[in-house]
Amino acid sequence: MCGIIGYTGPRPAAPVLLESLRRLEYRGYDSAGIAVLEPGGGSTVVKNNQKVEDLVRQVEAEGVPAGTAGIGHTRWATHGKPSIENAHPHQDCTGAIHLIHNGIIENHRELREELEAQGHVFASETDTEVVPHLIEQHYHGDLAQAVRAALGRIRGAYAVVVMHAAEPGRIVGARFNAPLVVGLAAHETFISSDITALIPYTKRVALLGEGQIVSATPRGIQVQTLDGVAVEARVVTVDWEAEQAQKNGFPHYFLKELHEQPDAVRQALAGRIGETGCVDISETGLPVSLLEQANEVVIVACGSASYAAEVSRYAVEHLAGVRCIVEPASEFRYSDVLVDKSTLVIAFSQSGETADTLAAVRHARRQGAPVLAVTNVVGSALSLEADGVLYMQAGPEISVAATKTYVNQVVCGMLIALHLGEVRGTLDVDTHRAVLAELATVPALLERALDVEPLVANIAQRYAQASDAMYIARGVNFATALEGALKLKEISYIHAEGYAAGELKHGPIALLGPAVPVVAVATRSSTLPKLVSNVQEVHSREAPVIALVSEGENPFDSALVRDVIEVPACSELLSPLVNVVPLQLLAYHVAVQRGCDVDQPRNLAKSVTVE
Repeated sequence: MCGIIGYTGPRPAAPVLLESLRRLEYRGYDSAGIAVLEPGGGSTVVKNNQKVEDLVRQVEAEGVPAGTAGIGHTRWATHGKPSIENAHPHQDCTGAIHLIHNGIIENHRELREELEAQGHVFASETDTEVVPHLIEQHYHGDLAQAVRAALGRIRGAYAVVVMHAAEPGRIVGARFNAPLVVGLAAHETFISSDITALIPYTKRVALLGEGQIVSATPRGIQVQTLDGVAVEARVVTVDWEAEQAQKNGFPHYFLKELHEQPDAVRQALAGRIGETGCVDISETGLPVSLLEQANEVVIVACGSASYAAEVSRYAVEHLAGVRCIVEPASEFRYSDVLVDKSTLVIAFSQSGETADTLAAVRHARRQGAPVLAVTNVVGSALSLEADGVLYMQAGPEISVAATKTYVNQVVCGMLIALHLGEVRGTLDVDTHRAVLAELATVPALLERALDVEPLVANIAQRYAQASDAMYIARGVNFATALEGALKLKEISYIHAEGYAAGELKHGPIALLGPAVPVVAVATRSSTLPKLVSNVQEVHSREAPVIALVSEGENPFDSALVRDVIEVPACSELLSPLVNVVPLQLLAYHVAVQRGCDVDQPRNLAKSVTVE
């Protein structure tokens, strides 16, 4: 969940580390620090329990280190409170070893007791600090060998980067169940938790597999397994531009990425509409035979991805005629959900590094189920674990709360549903082409939907001080209501819940009153008359209603709703892609009115790499 950066090369390391930490801030953190090996021996360590900008000012005030090898970290607390003492990097007893770590060391207590009994002195409350002390015990002039030996004692998840004052110019990284990539450039090497930190410097990225360790110098890298067996690193070239990770004049990444959704959907569709007018996602590499034999689909996901999965479930059942269920990835491997070789498991994860989703995928594969990944990151752990991959092609998403990756996950779910319907023979060609043709119009519909922003901003002013809110919908847009409520919770800290509208009278209606705004997703659908009746029930409890309706198709009397937001009309199946835009805008403008940190909400991180 935290940010990692390591650098070795000809230029001063500190500016590279600090600039990279700025690019990693979106991952969520509560403290930050750097360590730089000095040219004449020794090192400089600077840590801060505030923002990266405070760390930058501290480094400048204390004097920018001159060394050309270093490591940097933004920490999101798991073991030990946010403090300077608990901030990374951590050191061993000699002060020669410096280490940064993402993940959780599950057996840190017994290791700490063992090390303390041997005379090691600890300076923090973290689980991480046992690792540099273990490396210290095993170090005999070869840092990579010492790291391998130390990690052999550890249970849990980790991405670590280590350096030793006795080996200037060398940094060593390793990963297991946590992301870590290596950037390759002329006469310099980078190690990071995230490609985003690397794209200003290089687009050539070496992907580390699970349980692999890399020894990096300015001259290049050597990759081994934890058993010491040399392996050839897989090197890819990323197509992101540095400018894509900038705000480009928007006040927040969230708003920029929200406005990028039309282009993101165009990218998700690019190259995936065949000459016949039908879906072509042969790029997944998943054999058609596996799809033909699937008698059930199970989608595993977390957070916003799980609501995109709910929309996809509706599409799979509607278009492919196969039973589909969505399971929280965090519960999947602990439940009695039955999957086997005739079950297609689809895993949604923007980062491809979500710990719960990866655990669910591994559980499914142990049961013999084929796995199709939907992710945004080439070379992510999920993409390597799955039998096939459909990349979202949304480009980098910096804001912690998902916007464009949500809609691209929905688009990918639609493509998969169409493909399943085709290979299983349950979807006729004319319907297939008609749905795909309408899907191709979605970018233009999203551009028109963004035009409601001034209206939504005005509505947001009226409800910015609410303590509670409710979102209601029916059918496929129930998931839209859930996602709308989640966005409001995430970035404005207002308690909000999403409900299937028919469920109101079964309990939630007791919460309604003049102080609880209700957002009703009331666009074109087969159940719209039922939803109108539900809104009447809300109105009778004096709760103010914000109605989302299709252009020219407002089903409400003026006295029934307080605010109306019109969106471009489209089929019910594709309406979640359009309807989510005003809900994202509402959450954003409410958050801005409340003075919240939109891009880095409290307690949240972009990629949840711990269980």
